[in-house]
Amino acid sequence: FVFQSFLLIPELTALENVLLPLEISGELTPHRIQKAEELLGLVGLTHRSKHYPATLSGGEQQRVALARAFVIDPQVLFVDEPTGSLDSDNGKLIIDLLFQLNAVLKTTIVIVTHDHDLAKKCGRILQIKAGRLIDQNLPSEEHS
Repeated sequence: FVFQSFLLIPELTALENVLLPLEISGELTPHRIQKAEELLGLVGLTHRSKHYPATLSGGEQQRVALARAFVIDPQVLFVDEPTGSLDSDNGKLIIDLLFQLNAVLKTTIVIVTHDHDLAKKCGRILQIKAGRLIDQNLPSEEHS
C-alpha cells in the first residue's frame, strides 16, 4: 500500500525506510539492498538516500514511499493519490514508474485518484460516489 500520508519512519533514512519491508520479512540481502538503491534512483532520490524524512519535501517523501512499496515485488499494489504532493515533472516520473512496474512485473496496480487524466491512462476505471459504484469503463485502447 502507498497512502496519501506516507507513513515513513522518522528515525530511519530514506534508504532504511525502503529497506524496512525486506528487514521485517527476513529478505535483507546484498542483492535486495542494491535493488532498493536502484529504486531510489528510479524515483530520482539517489542523492537523498541518507536523509531523514523530516529533511525531505512532501514529494520526496511520497517517492520514498513508492520505492518502499516496489522493493518487495508486489503482485498487487494499492496506491492512494500517487501524484498528490508532486510537481508535474515528478508526477509524470511516478506515473511512468507505476505503469512500468505494471508492464514489466505484471503487477496489478489499483490507483485511487481524483485526477481524471491519470484515470484515463488506466486499463479499467471504476467510479465510486458516496460509497457506491456508479460507473465502470472497459480498458482503454492504450492498455488493452
